[in-house]
Amino acid sequence: MEAMEDFLRSVGALYDETRVKLLKFIDRYGPMCVCDLEASFGMIQSRLSRHLKILKEAGFLRAERCGRWTYYSVRTPLDRFRSEALEEIRSLPIDLPELKKISGECSL
Repeated sequence: MEAMEDFLRSVGALYDETRVKLLKFIDRYGPMCVCDLEASFGMIQSRLSRHLKILKEAGFLRAERCGRWTYYSVRTPLDRFRSEALEEIRSLPIDLPELKKISGECSL
């Protein structure tokens, strides 16, 4: 039953336009701090954090602390399903916002 729950969590995470955009944005620009995503998407931190948590719990993202910042990146390696889902997202003609970096530099 655990495999089914994992699959449904992954599919459910992608059933939201904002999360698909966030995943494509992070995939395109690399590790991203919540504050940079907040500035780029014009979204409040609590709403953004909820979307990121869902993507992380679904196995698409990983989070790494760096000082006071948490950076989100696409998890590697991805299993076949998530990898193929990400390939499909890459091919979608999605209008992404402009990258607005406001966090301090951190080498991950």
